Amino acid sequence: MPLPKRWNKKKAPPPGFEIIEGTLEALEHELRDKIKETNEKKRKTESMWPVHQIGWQKSRYVYDMFYTYNRISRKVYDYCLKQKLVDAALIAKWKKPGYERLCSTYVINSTNYKFGTTSICRVPMKDRGSEQKKAQDPTTGCLGCASGKGAGPRNIFGNKYGQYLAAVQIAREDRIAKLEEKRRLEEQQAKEAGDDETDDDDDGDSDTDDGESDDDYGPAPAAGIWAGSNKLEQKSERMVIGDDEDNNDDDNGDDETDDDSSDGEGPALPPPAKKAKT
Repeated sequence: MPLPKRWNKKKAPPPGFEIIEGTLEALEHELRDKIKETNEKKRKTESMWPVHQIGWQKSRYVYDMFYTYNRISRKVYDYCLKQKLVDAALIAKWKKPGYERLCSTYVINSTNYKFGTTSICRVPMKDRGSEQKKAQDPTTGCLGCASGKGAGPRNIFGNKYGQYLAAVQIAREDRIAKLEEKRRLEEQQAKEAGDDETDDDDDGDSDTDDGESDDDYGPAPAAGIWAGSNKLEQKSERMVIGDDEDNNDDDNGDDETDDDSSDGEGPALPPPAKKAKT
């Protein structure tokens, strides 16, 4: 599937862009589909929520792939900024303390709200009244993008566009790498033992690890669906928060409770350290 024209209007993408190309392209087509959808039975501002939310997800994905996981180069990151594939102004705010999860630069512009204030989504949950706990910003649909533990929900939009796609992609890659390594070791052991008759059984066992199958994590999905199973989603959330993955992966009993606690606990994301020029 070719890139949109505006992605190639000046020059071809630098090497390494293919790492993020599939996800950005899927989000681009998702945005087009949302724009074409009917606005029947929607508030005027609600019809624009997907535009803000998909834009946030694209920017967060590229930001995390560069600053958090170091999976793309500076050239690829700069290319995304120059081609306006991501929101450079929003990313600049994420680098400042207190704005690490900001949903949009619109919500912090005091001229857009009465009395010279900011949006309700910038108010931490502990400072909201009982009737404001589930309040959403009318422009972006954000539930709460204040930074810090307990300041807001992990998923600021409460839907698929609030996912941290970079964490999901890294979690899936780690899972696939572990399965491939396990298969390789089993094949090597079977070969050394000269037990060719057990290869079929080994292949069947290698598809499971702690009760999981390859399908639990699945192939890289289109952006228009949830990016994986509940277990993958929970693992990516733990990666964002910074919990100990090894301890959490072994504790299968905690997987069912992660979603329940996601409504009142936001990850504290520190500003990224300055990267050395390469």
